[in-house]
Amino acid sequence: MKYKRILLKLSGEALMGDRQYGIDPDRLAEYAQDIKAVTEKGIEVAIVIGGGNIFRGVAGAMNGMDRVQGDHMGMLATVINGLALQNALEDAGVKTRLQTAIKINEVAEPFIRRKAMSHLKKGRVVIFGGGTGNPYFTTDSAAVLRAIEVEADVILKGTRVDGIYNTDPEKDHSAIKFEHITFDDVLRKGLKVMDTTAFTLSQENKLPIIVFDMNTRGNLMKVVSGEKIGTEVNI
Repeated sequence: MKYKRILLKLSGEALMGDRQYGIDPDRLAEYAQDIKAVTEKGIEVAIVIGGGNIFRGVAGAMNGMDRVQGDHMGMLATVINGLALQNALEDAGVKTRLQTAIKINEVAEPFIRRKAMSHLKKGRVVIFGGGTGNPYFTTDSAAVLRAIEVEADVILKGTRVDGIYNTDPEKDHSAIKFEHITFDDVLRKGLKVMDTTAFTLSQENKLPIIVFDMNTRGNLMKVVSGEKIGTEVNI
């Protein structure tokens, strides 16, 4: 295996499957099986999940809602998704812990770095919910922050697209895919990988990002095995 410890970033929208809203249990079960296969190879897995399938703070703010209130609602949405993913993983026989940046002691542990790293070393999948715990920060920022804190080797951003392209491949069939690209080139070309705060934090800490198609079964295993799947962003 190429990596020992990974941070897997999943969007909330990914959990919808073919639905327009909420969580698709079949998609959730597929993710759980792919994650289980990786853990069985000895890979330590941390996960940050978004909440866009339930609520997005930015969208709420655009409709007149207070941005801070909206972002707090979004944080709670990520906890709901974290609980759903935890349940799916444990149904698959994977030991997990859910830690949140906001205290909800009845349903999850508070985020404590040392405990998170201890869980990972014991082979448990650690799911981080609640984003960073602060408004105005996305779950991309939470993913990079947690990856740095738990000393992950790489951030794997699972999406529905198989990498980074020069234009949107879902709209432009002539879009060109990058197999490898530097942080500087991403910024120079104006490509959208993560929000600027998250991307800059990753660049400053020399933490590579791989963007790949999580919806194709077995791709996660291929990535951690070192196969050229998706697009790698590095220095």
